[in-house]
Amino acid sequence: MLISNMEILPGKQIQKHLGLVQGSSVRAKHVGRDIMASLKNIFGGELKGYTELLQESREEAMGRMQQQAEAIGANAILNVRFSTSSVAQGAAEIYVYGSAVILE
Repeated sequence: MLISNMEILPGKQIQKHLGLVQGSSVRAKHVGRDIMASLKNIFGGELKGYTELLQESREEAMGRMQQQAEAIGANAILNVRFSTSSVAQGAAEIYVYGSAVILE
């Protein structure tokens, strides 16, 4: 499955537009990661625990979006965008969406 943030792809034509597909993942912070993040706030540096948490969330949300696109017969997802939001204290949602299409 081709996934791109571009609206069109050079050398490809959209044969059929199948609609919006989406995926999301909501993750909560881990107490151990919070303790390490507090120490990093004092001394500075990358919050690797949170970086890994968000990467896992993005991958999970993308996988869910791709599954939805495959279920409706798409072979590509174009104009992909990400969004984040806080859904509760200590929990965040990663939301990804795009246009499911059939490319020639």
